[in-house]
Amino acid sequence: MTAPAAPAAASRIAVVTGASSGIGAATARQLAAAGYRVVLTARRKDRIEELAEELNAAGHQATAYTLDVTDRAAVDEFATAFRTIGVLVNNAGGALGADPVATGDPADWRQMYETNVIGTLNVTQALLPALTASGDGTVVVLSSTAGHGTYEGGAGYVAAKHGAHVLAETLRLEIVGTPVRVIEIAPGMVKTDEFALTRFGGDADKAAQVYEGVANPLTADDVADTITWAVTRPSHVNIDLMLIRPRAQASNTKVHRDL
Repeated sequence: MTAPAAPAAASRIAVVTGASSGIGAATARQLAAAGYRVVLTARRKDRIEELAEELNAAGHQATAYTLDVTDRAAVDEFATAFRTIGVLVNNAGGALGADPVATGDPADWRQMYETNVIGTLNVTQALLPALTASGDGTVVVLSSTAGHGTYEGGAGYVAAKHGAHVLAETLRLEIVGTPVRVIEIAPGMVKTDEFALTRFGGDADKAAQVYEGVANPLTADDVADTITWAVTRPSHVNIDLMLIRPRAQASNTKVHRDL
């Protein structure tokens, strides 16, 4: 197996959106351990500042920057502050609700699309010049297995993640020949502290039912490990798309549960 490549000086800064918890925070920790200076962005200022302090105390380099990826003016301002960037991890996103199409809340659909698709578009567009100028840039899009297959009660989230998948796939076609890779990581069932809880409006019982009987769903660290592995491949190697699921999950609708 090829050993992880040390980041070059011109591309040693990695921006991680949605870094306040879950996969984003885990990815920031692992990229920092791999030698990157990480820029942590999220709306929750206290969370990312605490993580930056943790990483800096451990001898890494981390900077916290409060950012809402759906605010284009704020994203453009952020881009002016970081002109030398080698990696962008578009992790900010999430799911809201699990209602059928007939009764789904259009506001939830709109918010999911704004965060998962338009937010990814905003940050990618704003940072693409710097990624290209680095001479060895990488864009990572965190989609989901929901971006590759649907399931009942998930249409709003599925539609948004299909959008994120198509964004990554199309960008790769459009910038081929430039020194920027586009990697899509599509996780399946991942158990984090907040994903399901947020989806069900803070209903802890409903959130727990998502993972009921599943002995070993993926963890945030599992996904972060995959992202870091893909990012640290030699620069001529592009991991176009990786779907990652726990062994207990054969598809979005087929999960083994010990009940």
